[in-house]
Amino acid sequence: MGMELKWGLLFSLSTLVWALIEKLGGFHDARLEQHPWFSMLFMIPAVAIYYFAVRNKRASQGGTIDFKQIFMFGLAVSVIVAVLSPLLQWVTHRVISPNYFANIIQLSVSTGRMTQQQAEAFFNLNSYIIQSSIFALVAGVVTTLVLAALMQTRGAQKPSGGAPQG
Repeated sequence: MGMELKWGLLFSLSTLVWALIEKLGGFHDARLEQHPWFSMLFMIPAVAIYYFAVRNKRASQGGTIDFKQIFMFGLAVSVIVAVLSPLLQWVTHRVISPNYFANIIQLSVSTGRMTQQQAEAFFNLNSYIIQSSIFALVAGVVTTLVLAALMQTRGAQKPSGGAPQG
């Protein structure tokens, strides 16, 4: 579990660094309308971190890893990130960008996308904690499945789907 914890913590730290980049780049205030597009770019480092995590796991096993091993490893990393998500959201919205919710509520109401009540119900710490925890788990599992399909090594056991071939 040590390697899973290492990569879960590294991924979690990267989310805080990304939030800081967003804040410093004005995506939490002056350029708030561009925030959804900019935040999607986090997929690049997110997938890269999972890739390097799986590569590290494979190397620790002598260069051989099967689909199930990758999946279980990635699932563990994803669970760690999901469990840490409430703390990460708290740090992001109370320390890094304490005005984010007020800013996004104001923008959503002023552009007519939401009523004040709708915006306040959606843009708050509790809502973001729930969303980020679920998203961390789902996105982590999907990323892991793709990487498992691409990175399993030849000669490693593959998921069995029938009689052995010979």
